[in-house]
Amino acid sequence: MLMHFQFKPLFSNKNIPGWNFSFYYKKKRFSGIYHPTGKIEWTANTPEQEDINALTSQVHELMLYHVYE
Repeated sequence: MLMHFQFKPLFSNKNIPGWNFSFYYKKKRFSGIYHPTGKIEWTANTPEQEDINALTSQVHELMLYHVYE
């Protein structure tokens, strides 16, 4: 389960899509860039291969809820 999910616009002009995000998972901080295409670029602590699909799915759901609602 993701804890303390946060996101902010990647650019100062908020009309340009792209967001920085971060969260904690298994007591480790992860961060990345969420691109308008839905691609996730991990910038700190890339998740283990066994967790990456589940975490990517959860990030997509959270971004859809918070940004695209």
